[in-house]
Amino acid sequence: MLSEIERLPAQVAARPHLLRLGRLFSETVLIRVDDVEHYLVFDRGRIEAVLPGPSKKIPYRFAIATDGEAIAKFWELLPEPGFHDIFGLVKTGRAEILGDILALVKNLRFFKEVLALPRGARVTGESA
Repeated sequence: MLSEIERLPAQVAARPHLLRLGRLFSETVLIRVDDVEHYLVFDRGRIEAVLPGPSKKIPYRFAIATDGEAIAKFWELLPEPGFHDIFGLVKTGRAEILGDILALVKNLRFFKEVLALPRGARVTGESA
């Protein structure tokens, strides 16, 4: 899971449509899988840093908390129903959205596409 998250900055940078979608998004987002936390620091759509957690000193706008099995199913090429979308994970009780949900909803397409990037990388063998 850590390797997928660490590859996200390069994957986002290589996709002009994502940079266009996220051009107004400059926030820090917490991704928590089981007890492992990572802070994604976005600046105008680019991921400037992936910071390890946990940390009480890093403020974040919103967080996605899930478990390892759920995120592994989410990152499959063709996820089964309930694992195909972050709101599907929430609906089935496998994830929780914390913090400013309005910031997520305002940038929903951008964030959903960023979070789903490891799906294609697993198939194409893409690396950072």
